Amino acid sequence: MNKKEELAKLEKELTAANLPLKSDANLVFGEGNPDCAVMFIGEAPGETEDRLKRPFVGRAGKLLDECIAGIGWKRADVYITNIVKRRPPENRDPLPEEIEAYKPFLTRQIEIISPKVIATLGRFSMNYFLPYAKISRDHGKVFEVDGRIVFPLYHPAAALRATAVMDDLKKDFTRLPDIAKGILSDGVLAAEFAALKNPKARKDDVPPPQAPLF
Repeated sequence: MNKKEELAKLEKELTAANLPLKSDANLVFGEGNPDCAVMFIGEAPGETEDRLKRPFVGRAGKLLDECIAGIGWKRADVYITNIVKRRPPENRDPLPEEIEAYKPFLTRQIEIISPKVIATLGRFSMNYFLPYAKISRDHGKVFEVDGRIVFPLYHPAAALRATAVMDDLKKDFTRLPDIAKGILSDGVLAAEFAALKNPKARKDDVPPPQAPLF
């Protein structure tokens, strides 16, 4: 099977699976180019996403589209999804057991698409891959997790609430084209990259070795 066929098969499995939130919300599987270099991963769908069954199509999604266009890309060039594939009630944060239940499907989704870069949107998505990272400190830095680049970004919804966060989000986005090409201004690509960029980081902030995620 090609990637599109594999993703369609996975979506059918997800639809049939007895997972949290199934009885209350629509499945929002993800969309975009399965041959992309960059895969954006948020935390969970919101109200508009639930209604339209598409990821990032509300106000935060429009900002994400603007940021993508701002670096000369199109939404169709990337792949966009969430950790949890259904909307939590009242847009609350996803619960640990919900994240764990959807984890095998996200893992397979990543394996099928095999992006060069995973751009996480918000702290929940970032901590899924980097449990000890802090969004205020580590956004816009490059990490390597199991041989794949993870690039934390602020969530567009947070940027809509604060001008400083908006500025940081747009600034961090400008790094994506070079990162996708494997070009890093510092000439370093390793798990220690963030510590090199932030020499004041405490030793207890450095993540321990992680179990494979993919």
